[in-house]
This record gives sequence, structure tokens and C-alpha cells, in this order.
Amino acid sequence: MQYYSTNHAVPDVDLAHALLQGQAGDKGLYLPREVPQLSDDLLRRARDLSYPDLATELLMPYSEGVFTRDDLVAICHDAYTYPVPLEQVDGPRHVMRLDQGPTASFKDFAARFMGRSLGKLVRDRGQELLILTATSGDTGSAVAHAFLGVPGIRVLVLFPRTEVSDRQRKQMTTLGDNVATISVEGKFDDCQALVKRAFADPDLAGLNLSSANSINIGRLLPQSVYYVHAASQLADIAGGEEVIFSVPSGNFGDLMGGILAFKGGLPVARFVVATNANDEVPRFVATGEYAKIEPSRVCISNAMNVGHPSNLARLVTLYGGRMDETGKIHEQPDMDAIRRDFFAVSISDEETRETIGQVHRDHGAILEPHGAVGWAGLMRFLADHGEHADTTCISLETAHPAKFPEEVQAITGVDPALPPSLEGLDDGEEQFGSMDVSYDQFKAHLQQEYVA
Repeated sequence: MQYYSTNHAVPDVDLAHALLQGQAGDKGLYLPREVPQLSDDLLRRARDLSYPDLATELLMPYSEGVFTRDDLVAICHDAYTYPVPLEQVDGPRHVMRLDQGPTASFKDFAARFMGRSLGKLVRDRGQELLILTATSGDTGSAVAHAFLGVPGIRVLVLFPRTEVSDRQRKQMTTLGDNVATISVEGKFDDCQALVKRAFADPDLAGLNLSSANSINIGRLLPQSVYYVHAASQLADIAGGEEVIFSVPSGNFGDLMGGILAFKGGLPVARFVVATNANDEVPRFVATGEYAKIEPSRVCISNAMNVGHPSNLARLVTLYGGRMDETGKIHEQPDMDAIRRDFFAVSISDEETRETIGQVHRDHGAILEPHGAVGWAGLMRFLADHGEHADTTCISLETAHPAKFPEEVQAITGVDPALPPSLEGLDDGEEQFGSMDVSYDQFKAHLQQEYVA
């Protein structure tokens, strides 16, 4: 399997190269040259496979020539040791709770796969790697935990100082060992821009930099698995029964996992693309014109405070267009096809809070702000599309409500019980650096701390 850059200016590479490099040398993002198709046999068997076994089957074609089946079996069975609950909320409408992993976030699915796969590549090649990651909330903690103690790999996480919750921050800053963190006086987009610029800086080539952000294809591939898992449990996908997914979206890596599953043959009637007030993508879908939001807007669904999602370039590419890393569209994608496959909607903080309260009152379910954005988007879609009243719908809950106790308790009166992964976290000792939004300062830090 070969991977190409969305900027089309560098040669194709295999999965090992794409994982280790993260961003392509031309500042583009890697995509598989062909999306493997789900066989009829796998669609029939998917419901009865364990999650690790399903992951192995789905990821094997993407890993051809890099990981053996035995490698993938070991990676997936070690990574996926927790459940993926599908909670019926109202008739055919369900919530997929992706918050049962070690950092109580959907980011665990990709980070744990990457930690194990990159760890193996580094061991086999006898090299070292520095993982640079920007986070708007949950990515940093998931990556930090997944790579904690992995020989040959060091991790540096950048996060916006005022836009992560206390528990999100402490999940990153209390680990130590091979994990370091820096608080940036800026936005997530600023953190992401610093990381991307470092990848393209020839002065830093000797650091062997890679990324665990969703600019790395290794983040997207494992996230495609839970779409197939959920659909197979709730619908007759072997018979072609379609489902609707509602995906709370920030940097659009989660949605891209679903798109890869869809392009591989998973029967999906529509993706509801639900953003917070950072509505650059809903406006793009509506008008065909893209304008990023600078600075990004601060919302209670903080992990989605992204004014220019990197993965939009991948979506544009898969629909026949070309967008560069700055957001400039060089070739327009098939907007009719995008509007056919996606319903994009922006949800305000007020509607997010109302949704948390209403779902709890009416159905006894607890949502956190990101999941509430997804559910509100789904309700908006169904209100406009009565023909899907009986279609199986799956809304993604991307983080545990206990990560946002103040909001959830103020709205519902319920203090969410801590999952085991968060117990004792509040008592941990934090260690992190701080810096302004200055690439020169960031580069100097990398050269001082990480050059042998």
C-alpha cells in the first residue's frame, strides 16, 4: 500500500514512512493511494468479531509490506482492552461512547495504535523519534499516555494556556518520564502552526520529528474501525442497510476515519458534521468558499476550537479537489457530492447546554459538551429530513462527562462519577513549560533540549 501527499509534490511512500514522517515533505498530508474495499465476507462477519480482531482485519490492507498479520494482532490486542458501548437513547438513535480508554477520550483509539506501531518501527530500525503534538484538549493526554515509557521515543505536547480544562491539562502535565509539555499563550491553531512549521524546517531535520496529531495518517486509520464496529452491531450492513453518523468535529480527523470506512464500502446514508461556533466548514459546504477563522472562537466544547482544520485538505482531495496547507483551494472539489454525503451544521454554546439538559431530562443520558454538539447536530438533521425518522443513527460521544464536571453538574445537577482513568488525577504534581506564540522561541527550545 502506497500513500501520497495532498499537495502532490513528493513521491509516494509506504505506511512506515508516512507514520514516521507525519507530515509530507511538501507540507501536504498523506492519504492511501487506494482505499481498501470491505469484502462481503468481512461485512457478514464484522458483528461477531471482537474489537481487536475487527481492527486487525480492517488495518491489514493499509499495513501491507510494513506489518505482518502477527504484528497487527499483537498491536491491536494490546491497544484495545476496553469496551466500546453503544447506548440506545431514543428508538433508533444511539450514542457511541468512545470514552472508555485510559484517558477517557476517543483519541485513545488512535494514540494507542500509534504508540505501539511507532514503538515497533523505532525498535526495528534502531533509531530515536521526537513526537511533536499540538492539542486543543484530549489529543495531548491520549498521545502522552500512549507513548509514555516507549523506548526511543520522546514526546513534546503544546497546548493553549487558557483553553483546556483542568483535568485535560493534568492528564498531560503530571506524567514526566519521556513526556514534556509546553503551555502556549495562544490558540490551538497557533500550537498547530508551530508544529507544522517545525516539520518543514531543514534546520531541525536531525531531530527525526514526527507527529501524533491527526495530520499523521496513523491517527485516521484506526479511527475508521469504530465506525464499522458500531454499524455492524446496530444494522444489517452485509445487506446494505445504511446508517447515519453524527460526528462532533474540530480538526476533522475523527470524521476522516469515518470517510475512509465509507469510501471502503461501509453503507452510510449521511454524515452529520457538527461543529461549534467555529463554523468555517459548514460555511464552506453551504457556499463552496472557504475562509478560516482567525483567531478561533472559544467555546465550551474546547477540543473543537479550531479555525482551520488540517484534515479539510484530505476531504477536499477525496472529493476531487486540492487545498494546500494554508487553506487555499487550487482545485474545487465536487461540492454536489460533498453536500450529498455531508450535512454540516454549527451549534452554539447555548444550544450545546440546552442539549445536555434536554437529553438528561428526557432520556436519562449524560452528554458532555462535544457529544452534545454531535447530538444537537443530529437533531437538526432529522428535523430537516423526516424521511430518516426510522434510520439507525449513531452520534459520537468523544470524551467522558467527568472531564467537564463543572458544566455537566451545573446543567444536570449530576456530578459525573470519575472513571478509573481519572481517579487520583487532581492530586498529581504538574510540570510544564510556557512560551509565547513565537516560532523562533520554539525552535530554540527544540535545539537546546533535543539536539544531542
